[in-house]
Amino acid sequence: MVITVEIMKMYKYPFELVVNIHLNKYPTPLEEHVTGIKTVEEKTDNISGIIYRRKIATCNNVIPKFLRKINFLNVNDVHIEEESWLDMKQRILNIKSRCLTWAQYSTFHEVSVFKQSVENPNWTEFHQKGSIVVTGAGKLNRLCEVFAQAFFNKGVKKSVNIMETILEQRCGRPFL
Repeated sequence: MVITVEIMKMYKYPFELVVNIHLNKYPTPLEEHVTGIKTVEEKTDNISGIIYRRKIATCNNVIPKFLRKINFLNVNDVHIEEESWLDMKQRILNIKSRCLTWAQYSTFHEVSVFKQSVENPNWTEFHQKGSIVVTGAGKLNRLCEVFAQAFFNKGVKKSVNIMETILEQRCGRPFL
């Protein structure tokens, strides 16, 4: 079974501010489970000006103890790969993320887009869609997927709240 989560959000801040904060928000005391981010590749296309980045996030494993009895789930750290393409000319940031830790047991994909709003050029539209399919836990696949869905839903809301908090702390009240 495929578990999906989708969110759309309008940040009432300019594109440059939102993108800068997204790219630099972790680690933060607002999210104790992200323990580190390492940029492993960064390059700029000389013709288009698009900046490509590949980062690896290290996160605490938040899977409950009873599910960690499944041997492959019993790890301390989870590694997430994030690839991003920043196009300042088109004012769009495309992001693809995937879990590296459990790639042989599940498929986790997340696609995010930040772009300048057509409604107001001082605002930024955010759209994110994620999916997960667990295949390596046998009869416990569905249980793992139910946990993943709850974690996804909570994580998406928390991520948006972190963005809003940092934006307000650094930039003041939203642009109206």
